[in-house]
Order: sequence, then structure tokens, then C-alpha cells
Amino acid sequence: MAILACICFAAACETLPAQQVIPIWGEQPAPFSRPHTLREYEEPCWEVICAYQVVNPTLTLYLPAGEPNNVAVVILPGGGYEAEAVYHEGYEIAEALSRQGTTAAVLKYRLPNPEISTRPELTPGVDVRRALKILRENQQELGFKADKVGVLGFSAGSHLATAVSLGQSPSPLENPDFAMLIYGVTRLTPENRKWLEDTLYHRAMTADEITEQTFLERVDANTPPAFLVHAYDDDVCHFSESTLYAEALRKNGVNAELHLFARGGHGFGPGRKEDGTDQWLTLANNWLNRLGAGDQ
Repeated sequence: MAILACICFAAACETLPAQQVIPIWGEQPAPFSRPHTLREYEEPCWEVICAYQVVNPTLTLYLPAGEPNNVAVVILPGGGYEAEAVYHEGYEIAEALSRQGTTAAVLKYRLPNPEISTRPELTPGVDVRRALKILRENQQELGFKADKVGVLGFSAGSHLATAVSLGQSPSPLENPDFAMLIYGVTRLTPENRKWLEDTLYHRAMTADEITEQTFLERVDANTPPAFLVHAYDDDVCHFSESTLYAEALRKNGVNAELHLFARGGHGFGPGRKEDGTDQWLTLANNWLNRLGAGDQ
């Protein structure tokens, strides 16, 4: 698929430069789609702007400024699978990473809604894999290494990034080489199971699906390396979601880098100076640069 021409953002994003916006499924029907009348809209959520009813997935591409670091990343905003914080955990992150040499692309994945999909629990994941494939198919044009393409997710987007990392596609083009997991979910606690059944599956999970969602037991030596960030005072996703996943990776001989902040809560996005969480992007850039240089 050729990279499409630049399309300017809506007025809410006027402070950012125009970027390339790619409808990931083009003219073909998206998998698991069904007829519907829903339309995407934006409104405030959790003190930021979120996209709701995302039904037409797009990939917004940010090319690196200056010297490229050979790495590309698909960014997955959070929002509990009910919305997507596309600015706070999407465009702002992509702009920051691209300024440091990373090819960054924000994926507005379809939200798992039974009104638009025959298999709502599968729609976000197939959109992620499609985005990874698009980047790799344009790797030479965009100037990064085909084996340095990963995912970066926040909260529910981090859960999605972990799921895609653990469940390998038969097509190598669709699998991430690394994962960056920011205050995400990795445990299948009773609370997390209820959340997934309410917002992702929209029904009770089967025994096989419970096994699929038991992430910590699925980590093995083939799991991609990960960069993890969390705050100790996160009252939405407990910090052990990150520490236990990092521990599982290390036990299997997989590279894991973990950063914990004393304060920050949940959903700090690019971070804040007052609690120190603004340091994580610098740490992430350092990790990505080492990854691109083959030092990870």
C-alpha cells in the first residue's frame, strides 16, 4: 500500500504540523465489519479530548526530524476500550518521538462495539496488525529497519499492545519486534476480567479466551522485549501490572526495562514536570535509540 498524501488535522490539532493520514483498510471492507449508522466524534474525557465511536481506523504518520534512529512505532492511545485519548496519548507522543528520530504512527483503532462488528473483541487487534504491515511494506521509503517495528500503548492501548505481542500472527509483517507498555494491564484479576467482558467482549469470556487473557503465563523466550512505565500511586491500573510483566520477561531471558514514578496516577500521557513523569519520554527515546543501534 502506498503512503497517501498529507491530510491536515481538524481544528483541535492546529498547533501540530500536517501529517499523512492513512485509512488502513483502504477501499476494502474491514474484517468483522457489519452495517451500522455510527459516526465518530470527539469530546472531553478525563480532562483531555477523546475520540468516541471510532469506526474508520486510520494511521497518522509522523516522519522523524533530523537523523532517523532506524525504529518505527505504532502508538495505541488508551481509553478503556470505550474511547481513545488520541491527542494526549497519541499525537503529542508521536510528535515528541519523531523529533528524536523515531518514525511514529498513531493508530485510531476501531473500538470494540457490537454495533459495528461481528467480533468486537478481535477488531482492535486486527487493526494493529494491519498498521504494522503497512509500516513494514513502506519500510524502504520511510527509512527504518524492518526488524525494528514495535507498538507503544497506554492503559487499554497497552493491554492491546501486550495482546498483540503475545499472540503471534502467521505473517511476520504483522508482529511487533518490541512493546512499550505505559500504565497498562497484564493481570486477569476479577476486576480486569469484568472490565474486559464489559468493554471488549461484551459477553462472558470462554475458557480459551480466559487462557488468552492470562498474559503473565503466556510470556516465553519468543515474547518481544518491552519498555514499561508506571506510577506507584496509579489507582486505576496497579503498578504490579508492569512489575510482574517485567519479571516474567526477565525470567524468560527477554530484555525488559522498567521505570516507576513515585507519583503520577493514571493517564499522565506525555508526563508532568511537577511529579517527574515528564522524564519517561527521554528515557523512552534513549531506549529506542539503543534499540535502533542494535544494543538491546
